[in-house]
Amino acid sequence: MKKTLFSITLHTLDSNTVSQDYTKWNLPTGVIARLGKGRVSDVLNPPEIVYAPDGNLIAVASANGIWIYDAQSVKELCFLTGHTLDVTTVSFSPDGSILASGSGDNTIRLWDVRTWTHIRTLNDHNCRINNIVFSPSGSLLASAGDDNTVRLWDMRTSEIIRALKGHTDRVNYVAFSPDESTLASSSWDATARLWDVQTGTSLQTLTEHTSAMSRVVFSPDGKTLASSSMDKTIRLWDVQTGDSIRTIKGHTGRVTNVLFSPDGEFLVSTAMDFDTDLRLWNARTGSLIKLLKGHTRKVTSLAFSPDGTTLVTGSGDSTVRLWDVKSGTCHQTITDHTFRVTSIVYSPDGSMLACSGWDETILVIDTHTGEERIRLKGHKADVVDLKFSPDGKTLASACWDADARLWDVKTGTTLHILSGHTGLCTCVVFSSDGKTLATASNDNDVRLWDVATGKLLLTLTEHRESINSVAFSPDGKTLVSSADDKTVRFWDVQTGSLIRIQDDLEKYVNSIIFSSDGKTLVTASNDKTICFWDAQTGALTRTLTEHTDGVWSVVFSPDEKTLASTSRDTTVRLWDVQTGTHLKTLEGHARLVYTAVFSPDGKTLATGSSDGTLLFWELTSEMID
Repeated sequence: MKKTLFSITLHTLDSNTVSQDYTKWNLPTGVIARLGKGRVSDVLNPPEIVYAPDGNLIAVASANGIWIYDAQSVKELCFLTGHTLDVTTVSFSPDGSILASGSGDNTIRLWDVRTWTHIRTLNDHNCRINNIVFSPSGSLLASAGDDNTVRLWDMRTSEIIRALKGHTDRVNYVAFSPDESTLASSSWDATARLWDVQTGTSLQTLTEHTSAMSRVVFSPDGKTLASSSMDKTIRLWDVQTGDSIRTIKGHTGRVTNVLFSPDGEFLVSTAMDFDTDLRLWNARTGSLIKLLKGHTRKVTSLAFSPDGTTLVTGSGDSTVRLWDVKSGTCHQTITDHTFRVTSIVYSPDGSMLACSGWDETILVIDTHTGEERIRLKGHKADVVDLKFSPDGKTLASACWDADARLWDVKTGTTLHILSGHTGLCTCVVFSSDGKTLATASNDNDVRLWDVATGKLLLTLTEHRESINSVAFSPDGKTLVSSADDKTVRFWDVQTGSLIRIQDDLEKYVNSIIFSSDGKTLVTASNDKTICFWDAQTGALTRTLTEHTDGVWSVVFSPDEKTLASTSRDTTVRLWDVQTGTHLKTLEGHARLVYTAVFSPDGKTLATGSSDGTLLFWELTSEMID
């Protein structure tokens, strides 16, 4: 059975359709549907996943908000929004009545679990919040931030009791001892500290790790502290003396998480750097018990159920998985916590939408039914760019496994694997007649391929740094490329000779597009600008400057009256092409917006972000007229 991703028709995007589908829960203003639940947050900010104390709920912090699941059925129950940047951490109060969330927007929010309404916001850190945790009694909340401090909050008054200072770099994690007398903190300064909760005095500084520390956790009896570190080790410490008891080695990557089982018998740990297996250790001896295999990318977070029988994990492979601890098997999977949406493209007739960001696969959606039509599998790394051929029958993909691929969209088969680049493949584009495909790479080369045969036609080698974007002129005679060497180069497609070079740019160009008549070239640059150029002479004709950070991509509407731009500043902006007037700022993503594409009828704009979501915006006449 095909998976229905939307209950509305994407092609017409009927915003009046009533649905309880989670893709339309708590949408930003102007958005009519969401695909993807957002990436589970950064690997050094655990826990992004927590169980409620009674074990009936699971809360997952994503870049865009907090997803609440029924722990037994893993059914979505609600989606909490309000933070303006990615949610980094969540914690239930011991009685399960309150959920606290911390964010990159420098705030902590408290939520009523019974009604899922916002209670209040705590403001004091003035920096990114990396971790929060309630004390065992629920009377205190501890928070760790990028300001190198730990703060203790009185939950009756929501006021700061004290700030704990001593770390010399960002604090990643905090944990209360079971008797609430001691607080542990870990930091990028490669130390952990033990603090007296009553006085705020620093009791011990644990210094034997040789690199940044990611997490600290007390054993259930409070006598032992476990720590994980970027030095690829786990250490066990005597809480009373501060002495190192044991060092556990075995991970090949930097260790990002360590956690005691509720009975204290086991430790579970995760790592990064392609070390995707979870490791279960004997907590007394440090010996490895078993590996939990299944995730295909680094595991970013983990939590035990209160009874210790289930382990829940979140990963960059777009899944949250529930594991039976005794058998080591995964028995349930929550999908669509997408790591990032790097590319989206409509087929020329608007019947399909292809997007990348679903764990090395390409998702193709039927826009009439909202169903998943097919998933294209074969790449072994991030798929970063997609393009449909002019006839809509073939899809090209660029991947960081160094290859590009040509796919038959109807059958899902790979037509050609285009190998030859020695670096990561960064972008692909078809010529207007569909006969030639250009690929570019961070090996500094552009390659031209025969689409029918998959044979290499030409290699263009003048760039000195990684190439970010390529575009064919509408007549197919010229190819333009931009690179990190701060140049834009114009090539003769027939001969491969360099026609001219534009090297007067202040910053590198991320994206290039031609107008349909071939007279204008538009560039998106890391200097926060969008520039219009005369394609024949190279003369600068207009500069647009509203973005507050580097501009990632630009795209024309089908009638070319409107330009959409995406940026590192998390916004999408709409511009009047004729006058250069800024028409509208679309706000709803929590991180860098990679890509935007207009539907063929011009009524919808789809945008993809590193926050792991794809948003569909309804373009009203008030926005674009």
